[in-house]
Amino acid sequence: MFYGAMVWDPWLILAQILVLQCLFYLSLGGLLWVFVGSHELAFSLHHFFDWRYMTVRTVKGWLTMLAFLCNAFVGAGFLLFLVERAKKCLDFSATLFLVHLLLCIAYAGVPASFAWWIVSGLSVVVMSVLGEWLCMRRELRDIPIRSRSQSGPGSTRTLPL
Repeated sequence: MFYGAMVWDPWLILAQILVLQCLFYLSLGGLLWVFVGSHELAFSLHHFFDWRYMTVRTVKGWLTMLAFLCNAFVGAGFLLFLVERAKKCLDFSATLFLVHLLLCIAYAGVPASFAWWIVSGLSVVVMSVLGEWLCMRRELRDIPIRSRSQSGPGSTRTLPL
């Protein structure tokens, strides 16, 4: 989608970060609504940015952690379509969660929950590794090359590189 010439374009990078961040929170909202919204009537931004909601002591805390971890898998798919390069997946994943950390600090203070740090770390790892794997699979696909020796119009043959 955004992949083009190998030119450093800061506006493109900022646009990718912004779109990835928006998609991350959109999918996280859907997952939190599915997992936590069924157990709680007052669904708010606290579930996104307040580290106190991510706890191992309550069912809602476990469901919140599950939503964040599932969102890492969804985020890997976003990396496949937005970043498209395996070597950039770790950078974009780390940037996404660094921005999330800064928003959490601005919203509720520095996270003091060990569970929050574990879930966030696992999410970065899952999102970057799975995103790299998906991007590498796409990058390593065979390129179809049209051969003139084939009889008939529109016939293609994949040649090894």
